[in-house]
Amino acid sequence: MERLQMARHSEAEVILDCISDGVITIDLNKRITFINRAMREMLGFGQETGGQVMACDVLVQSNICSTDQCVLERALRGERVSNYEAFIRCRDGRLIPTSINTDFLRDDDGRLIGLIEVIRDMSIPKELTAKAAEVKELKQRLGEQSKFENIVGRSRRMREIFSLLPAVAGSKTSVLVTGESGTGKELIAYAIHANSLRKDKRFVVVNCAALSEGILESELFGHVRGAFTGAFYDKLGRFELANAGTIFLDEIGEVSLTTQVKLLRVLEKEEFERVGGIKTIKVDVRIVAASNRDLAAAVKNGTFREDLYYRIRVFPIELPPLRERREDIPLLITHFVDKFNHELGRKIRQVSSEALDVLKSYSYPGNIRELENIIEHAFVCCESDVIQLEHLPKDIQARPSQRPEKVVGGSSLRHVELDAILRVLDRTGWRYGAASEQLGISRSTLWRKLKRLHIRSSHNVSP
Repeated sequence: MERLQMARHSEAEVILDCISDGVITIDLNKRITFINRAMREMLGFGQETGGQVMACDVLVQSNICSTDQCVLERALRGERVSNYEAFIRCRDGRLIPTSINTDFLRDDDGRLIGLIEVIRDMSIPKELTAKAAEVKELKQRLGEQSKFENIVGRSRRMREIFSLLPAVAGSKTSVLVTGESGTGKELIAYAIHANSLRKDKRFVVVNCAALSEGILESELFGHVRGAFTGAFYDKLGRFELANAGTIFLDEIGEVSLTTQVKLLRVLEKEEFERVGGIKTIKVDVRIVAASNRDLAAAVKNGTFREDLYYRIRVFPIELPPLRERREDIPLLITHFVDKFNHELGRKIRQVSSEALDVLKSYSYPGNIRELENIIEHAFVCCESDVIQLEHLPKDIQARPSQRPEKVVGGSSLRHVELDAILRVLDRTGWRYGAASEQLGISRSTLWRKLKRLHIRSSHNVSP
């Protein structure tokens, strides 16, 4: 009989090891008496935990341990748990979102002797939900601006760009959008997608500058379970998510040479393998790339592949900085006033002539994004229905006569940009994150501008 019971016990363990959800059993002293293979892999442990009796709050650390929500404490109170959401800390310190279900373990006399927990890793469902929310938020944010005619701009440079967009939208041609940060590269990319035959498919955005090389490769191409430490499940890459749609590779100039090789293969053969995988995956994706760097110069100095450069710039679009399309500033101001009136429930009618003169003469190192931030700042400060000069940020309240009447590159443009950045840095106590936010540019762009203008944290500026 004892041998039969042992055989049945062993058979049960084999069955539980085949289950994809994590399973553990805990006795009344909060010791784990069994843990299946899926749970060990979820936590990042191999076979070294097998056969050991360990305290549950040592092996399975979660945000409900040592609280009245502890599932064992609830079992002692006679409560079963169903689809209870909690975070579990795995071996490398990451927190995994899980869903927990429990039931009682009793002996032959019906006495409670422990608890069984079935723990489901919710990383993949949450990730897909987050990606769907990201796409939805992007569509809501861009809204009607997906139509070319609704992109704000009537300057000659912008009219030339608008005249080209319908033709490029109707093709599968790769597009490279260049221009300084804040000039609207993502907006142009989305407008191309929204007016293409792929408009009903996904528009997937990847900020290449925001991710390290290893993470970027996994984000772009996905990975298979076990490809590296912490890869507990197969993950879809952005190219797979964008299949039949469009992928927008922002700041492509920041991609490493190793990843550039893999991007080139996708462009040329429309195929790739996931990180750690051997299966070749075919995709049909329209690529729109963007960069605020001079990629031609990057090709010359060897930091960007020449073959990839010419492959992504089949159709190049260069967006002018706001200081080179000043006739669009009043239109953009009106657009942002209307936007914030709608979003904030305000009824601001106009911008005073004095404030408008200052806004028209400002150099905008952060371009359109900075102008949007300035108008939002004014909405916060303005309690009437007219935005006055005093409602603008302090660093741009100088009279137009105190600023250069004409900014045309060379040293005058350099000094205007230098002056604007220094004032924001001084106002934020040289906190680069806060300064980049107020300027409407990314931290990486601010760093590049600081280097180009020879600005050091000691506030010393070389001539």
